[in-house]
Amino acid sequence: MLESFDLTPFVLSFKLAGMTTLILFVLSLPLAWYLSQTNSKAKPFLEALTALPIVLPPSVLGFYILVALSPNSTVGGFFEDLFDVKLVFSFTGLVVASCFYSLPFMVQPLQGGFESLNKHMLEASYLAGKSKFQTVLNVALPNIKPALMTALIITFAHTVGEFGVVLMVGGSIPGETKVASVAIYEMVEVMEYGKAHIYSALMVGISFIVLLSVYFFNYKQRKKFGVL
Repeated sequence: MLESFDLTPFVLSFKLAGMTTLILFVLSLPLAWYLSQTNSKAKPFLEALTALPIVLPPSVLGFYILVALSPNSTVGGFFEDLFDVKLVFSFTGLVVASCFYSLPFMVQPLQGGFESLNKHMLEASYLAGKSKFQTVLNVALPNIKPALMTALIITFAHTVGEFGVVLMVGGSIPGETKVASVAIYEMVEVMEYGKAHIYSALMVGISFIVLLSVYFFNYKQRKKFGVL
């Protein structure tokens, strides 16, 4: 049975998760920093908008992303006409959809980490002539390592486990959009429970290792700084 296994869905899942995590880190860093520092009346609105993917059913979010990225839409039509890039039923579309779906898992830990920083440390950096960009990179990020690791690892793991959104936006194209979660669903549909068990066991193992890494790293950090 093992010889007949196609591990391509797992490769696609890890590739998707890696690209999504990298893109979200770059995009979420300024957003998380702004949310942690601002007292604007718009802050609750932005926080609610950022957290929306957590409470929305994946099928609902996937449907609206599918509509927004379709060739008949402004965004989808623009990319297809100008760059000849399809954003639906393609790996590129999966990356875009995953960035929306996993956004809060990157933003919220980073925002929490920034909010826990000593304000005097940030003020000292500004007084030393450092810009906001330099302060974030050289002062803030090195001092929120547990939050940073949590954001990166949880975002990666969450993207690996996506199902509803990736199925709606990407479908199930072998070697292109058929990720591990979709492959398991199809195995169950055709009653290939043996393969489904092994694929699911791999996903459980990966998820456990990811969570263990987060908790172990945070435990070591707390112990290092005498919190425990």
